[in-house]
Amino acid sequence: MTDPTDRDRSVNQPGDGWSTGGAGYFNDQDGLQRVFVVHPYLKGERATDLRRTPEARLEEAMSLAVAIEIELIGGETISLRAIKPSTYLGKGKLQDLKDLAHDQEIDLIVFDCDLSPIQQRNLERDIGIKVIDRTALILEIFGARASTKEGELQVELAHLVYQRSRLVRSWTHLERQRGGSGFMGGPGETQIESDRRIIADRIVRIKRQLESVARTRTLHRKNRQKTPYPIVALVGYTNAGKSTLFNRLTGADVMAEDVLFATLDPTLRGLDLPSGRKIILSDTVGFISELPTMLIAAFRATLEEVLEADVIIHVRDANHPDHEIQKNDVLTVLEELGVELDANNSATPIIDAMNKSDLVSEEALESMEVYAERNSDCMPISGVSGYGCERLVRTIDDVLGQKDHILEKLIPYADGAVQSWIHANTKILSEDHGAEGVTFKFIVDPIIWAKFEKRDR
Repeated sequence: MTDPTDRDRSVNQPGDGWSTGGAGYFNDQDGLQRVFVVHPYLKGERATDLRRTPEARLEEAMSLAVAIEIELIGGETISLRAIKPSTYLGKGKLQDLKDLAHDQEIDLIVFDCDLSPIQQRNLERDIGIKVIDRTALILEIFGARASTKEGELQVELAHLVYQRSRLVRSWTHLERQRGGSGFMGGPGETQIESDRRIIADRIVRIKRQLESVARTRTLHRKNRQKTPYPIVALVGYTNAGKSTLFNRLTGADVMAEDVLFATLDPTLRGLDLPSGRKIILSDTVGFISELPTMLIAAFRATLEEVLEADVIIHVRDANHPDHEIQKNDVLTVLEELGVELDANNSATPIIDAMNKSDLVSEEALESMEVYAERNSDCMPISGVSGYGCERLVRTIDDVLGQKDHILEKLIPYADGAVQSWIHANTKILSEDHGAEGVTFKFIVDPIIWAKFEKRDR
């Protein structure tokens, strides 16, 4: 058995630990990291209708861990009488984890909670291996999944904001003063001040780059408004099957795997509805409970498609025991983004697509079908088998068509472009040729018509 002191590599790391490390920790390691997950919780905190059990929380945290390339050794829930300010856990449980790390040759322990910088450093020192919290784990996953330049910038920004919070004065290597030579700060600047300044400068540069990307995205959105198609956004808890459904509906080939956060960057595709109406379907990043605030802020730009959506499809994992709790988590994030959810005329219509119906029991499927007969905004589907997908598309069409306008417009003969647009984008009821032009009577989607009228503004 390896001696624990030999395996305590933290002594070779800056700050007597890894707590100041930035993005990409797992990518920098040789071989798969052996990981153990713990979910600490206070005694007396039990599950409610909108709160998961500790066991369910642990299961989700372990699913998060395997979303990156690691070797998962196991996990456990830890009941606490109180949270220790210095180490989160008591001495007895700390010793148990230290023994476990030694016996199982564990490289890293994930705490499914938020750790303060001091708690993280002390845990690493006492257990002798790397420790990260829930936020750091999610950041690692996002870093591994980002596939576009914008996604990479957003992840790096979130990492830097998180890393900045890890700089604490208790780390002696950050307290040493350095000289003021060159461009690296004035005389007597401490290392921690230097580190903070470097991170702050990098955050400013990334924000500038993201502003440039956002301007480009705004131009693209304006172009889509000139091509007047309603936007339908797929949202849902991570791993609910949004990308699989997106591929089923559009024939696209978006990455769809049975892992959390398989999709980070938004994907847009056109889709023709039965009425002939055309829409833009948007696949978005999955949500999760207690999504770190810095990630909501960082990914606000990619989630703007949801804010712009004319209809939201809430893709839910009908086979998951906590799908009602997951629904609440998603609606909470949507509200934080500014989506109007109140049941009034200004609210964005939401259709609940109860996905993975191919995995539920016949009794459960029958129950969902009975509910769907009384509630047209909720229906069982399967992105894998295609079950219920045609009905979902018809429902989208019906929702968009509920407020269709019947208009009558006189279009001059000289305005051939408008006449062509009416032929291509409306259902014409009558067409009368007169002295001044053509009088059209037609049915049109108010969203499309409003965008068309704004085309030259």
